[in-house]
Amino acid sequence: MSFRQKHLLGIEPLHPTEITAILDLADRYVELNRQANKHADALTGLTQINMFFENSTRTQASFELAGKRLGADVMNMAMQASSLKKGETLIDTALTLNAMHPDLLVVRHPHSGAVDLLAQKVNCAVLNAGDGRHEHPTQALLDALTIRRAKGRLHRLNIAICGDIAHSRVARSNIILLGKMENRVRLVGPPTLMPTGIADFGVEVYDDMREGLRDVDVVMMLRLQKERMDGGFIPSEREYFHRFGLDAEKLSFAKDDAIVMHPGPMNRGVEIDGTIADDINRSVIQEQVEMGVAVRMAAMDLLARNLRAAREADQGVMA
Repeated sequence: MSFRQKHLLGIEPLHPTEITAILDLADRYVELNRQANKHADALTGLTQINMFFENSTRTQASFELAGKRLGADVMNMAMQASSLKKGETLIDTALTLNAMHPDLLVVRHPHSGAVDLLAQKVNCAVLNAGDGRHEHPTQALLDALTIRRAKGRLHRLNIAICGDIAHSRVARSNIILLGKMENRVRLVGPPTLMPTGIADFGVEVYDDMREGLRDVDVVMMLRLQKERMDGGFIPSEREYFHRFGLDAEKLSFAKDDAIVMHPGPMNRGVEIDGTIADDINRSVIQEQVEMGVAVRMAAMDLLARNLRAAREADQGVMA
């Protein structure tokens, strides 16, 4: 398979063929996960450490499940009670981890670039499970797999990403991935929730939900990330839902077969109407959760192959 990365730190370094390689392997893992025996041996003998400096339900659970289904020894570190709280630097933590000889390190961190720093200091494969406002690569990959399975392709689609773009690493990773795969991307939301320099992203920008959704194939809603907001970005949640929340009337402007996505957790009645979220004919939100496990299995499998190959090459040189 055409995948040469040592780490998965973001979508930006990936070539379209590498994105396709992950998705193709993930498709096979979707089928495995639907069988009675869900286990494989791609990570047998390897140690996976999950370090989540921010709270997570879906991402942490799916990485843990993915590692265990592939045969890894999986350890979750409680970072809220870690030595970092006692003043230890991130680099010292990396050196400590390195001494434990892990093979795969899954990291979520509130600061952009922190995962990349860790990757420079450890002798293992590092997967970015979300860093600040920077990237969340496996979320974009699972979204891509969901779209490809629902639409039969992942190119030349009209895709609207709606809501809190400014604070969303999910939006950033999706913009990069969908652009690489030749899709037309629209960003829809209030000007206060658009990042600076948005014109450089190669996207169309709308502050009118109905115009932004007109004739799109995919509607991707985002959570209002109030924990990252400092100040009044929206008048009120009620007003926000009135203008930018997805309901049946606004969705009617999209194509009749448009799918609805949301990375979760959802704020029903704020960014999406509960009826739309639960509509089995339009919503693929539960499919996204399922694809998440398969994509993370595929990503760790491919990184483990490269890790083993690199170690074998080093041993050959030493011999």
